Amino acid sequence: MQQNYSRIIGIGSYLPPKVVTNDDLAKFVDTSDEWISSRTGISQRHFVETEKCSDLAYEAAKNALLSADFSAEKLDAIIVATTTADKVFPSVACNVQYRIGARGCCSFDVQAVCAGFMYALGIADSMIKAGQYKNVLVIGSETMSKLMDWEDRSTCVLFGDGAGAMLLTADNQPGIISTTLHADGKHEELLHAPIISPRNNDTVGYLKMEGNKIFKIAVNNMGKIIDETLTNANMSYQELDWLIPHQANTRIIQSIAKKLKMPMEQVIVTIAKHANTSAASVPLAFDSAVRNGKIKKGDNCIMVAFGGGLTWGSCLVKY
Repeated sequence: MQQNYSRIIGIGSYLPPKVVTNDDLAKFVDTSDEWISSRTGISQRHFVETEKCSDLAYEAAKNALLSADFSAEKLDAIIVATTTADKVFPSVACNVQYRIGARGCCSFDVQAVCAGFMYALGIADSMIKAGQYKNVLVIGSETMSKLMDWEDRSTCVLFGDGAGAMLLTADNQPGIISTTLHADGKHEELLHAPIISPRNNDTVGYLKMEGNKIFKIAVNNMGKIIDETLTNANMSYQELDWLIPHQANTRIIQSIAKKLKMPMEQVIVTIAKHANTSAASVPLAFDSAVRNGKIKKGDNCIMVAFGGGLTWGSCLVKY
């Protein structure tokens, strides 16, 4: 029996038009551009105004399909990774399915916060390798600005809104080489957004994070999971062309690169302009790197992300 692999044939992203600089935030948050940029590497972020999570996902989906010159009618499944869906139900994926004209295909959301896109890619890869599905659209879309407590200056300055998408198709040559996913629920309250009350109109609480503790766990676990992913693929660091990490903090990114002994010239960093867009951060960074000519066809790329849950995941691909 011929082995099915999944290969990336289309990418796309979308950022809402409203740009909020550090100086803009300093007008209503007790902070400054120097404080934010020196600690995080962030200079600006994009915020939604009237747009919903599904609007961002829809635009990224359109761009991914356009980049592959691919008809939505051929899709077998749509998976959206998000923490900030428009509604409790139906899913963002079902909304996107209807709007792009992909009638009848399997559509659902995945919730693993910042690691959500890694989880969604792993699921899509497995679906294709099983032979039941051929074409799967994977989207990470977030409106994290809606979860911010603007009086918590250590957290609210970190996040932004956006969406990124990848179109996978079945092939006889590996594209996605290996995916690895993990979680540890005992650290739940280090990074969470508790529900206030189901009777409130705004039922989701503010995001809460213990940054120093998360930093140490994130660097350690992302380093380990990259090791595991490469070992499973029988590959070494020296064979990697690019590292595309979750865009949470420049210091975290630099620490991961140091663990891998990879020069920063081989690391895709977009946090300065995008901030932390949770499940959208990795596909946004990947799309940006392809479009500016860094990532090229045939390059070996390792993607890695860490999020609430706690969840973390890694995906090795030959683009």
